[in-house]
Amino acid sequence: MKLILTQEVDGLGAAGDVVEVKDGYGRNYLIPRGDAIRWTRGGEKTIESIKAARASRALRDHDHAVEVKAKLEAKPVKLAVRSGEGGRLFGRVTVADVAAALAETSGEQVDKRTIVLGNPIKALGNHQISVKLHDEVSATVALTVVSA
Repeated sequence: MKLILTQEVDGLGAAGDVVEVKDGYGRNYLIPRGDAIRWTRGGEKTIESIKAARASRALRDHDHAVEVKAKLEAKPVKLAVRSGEGGRLFGRVTVADVAAALAETSGEQVDKRTIVLGNPIKALGNHQISVKLHDEVSATVALTVVSA
């Protein structure tokens, strides 16, 4: 199935790209979520408008991403969670927990899909997390997990 991506899809492409995917993936996942539209000859005009909008938005977003990076890296983030003996957590720290702590500390709303934890956080202490704000801008944030 040939599709035109309307948003960036990890491992597949960026907005405005024409991609070939399996029928079920396109019909059941990409199209219902609004990540893609069916490719048609008339859709060629849509590709140009999507690419033009992406280029203008990328310039504006890059400057904003640099500002957000400075805010996020300025203060260490403290996250209070329930823990047991020896500093082990009940469960683990999720990206939603980290996103809420970032919003509380810096005042910037961060999409939880942009947060990269690396290894699961299952213990108290200091951790480094990465937040991908833009294709070219990534912030490294110091996260301190403390007992509640």
